[in-house]
Amino acid sequence: MTAIAERIAADIAANDVVLYMKGTPVFPQCGFSAAVVQVLSEEGVKFKAYDVLADAELRGGIKEFANWPTIPQLYVKGEFIGGCDIVREMHATGELKTLLADKGVAGA
Repeated sequence: MTAIAERIAADIAANDVVLYMKGTPVFPQCGFSAAVVQVLSEEGVKFKAYDVLADAELRGGIKEFANWPTIPQLYVKGEFIGGCDIVREMHATGELKTLLADKGVAGA
């Protein structure tokens, strides 16, 4: 495992909900990242965000880690959930609320 993969694994293990995004929750730098932040806010979930624009190694590493080509990427209790479209769809159907509750994440 590479150093960046180990760092990502440690970040995901240390936080119940992790969002790798472009920008920050206060100042998202792309519409897709902003949309996921909004969904998580509507669900009332606290999450740890990592700005991939501030770290080129992280930006490349997270795509390899999840074998997922796009950012944002959402993890809940160590499980990769998906990107913007998946998170929005799960939110719309109530599936995200159920997943968060099943995983014991506060706010769901």
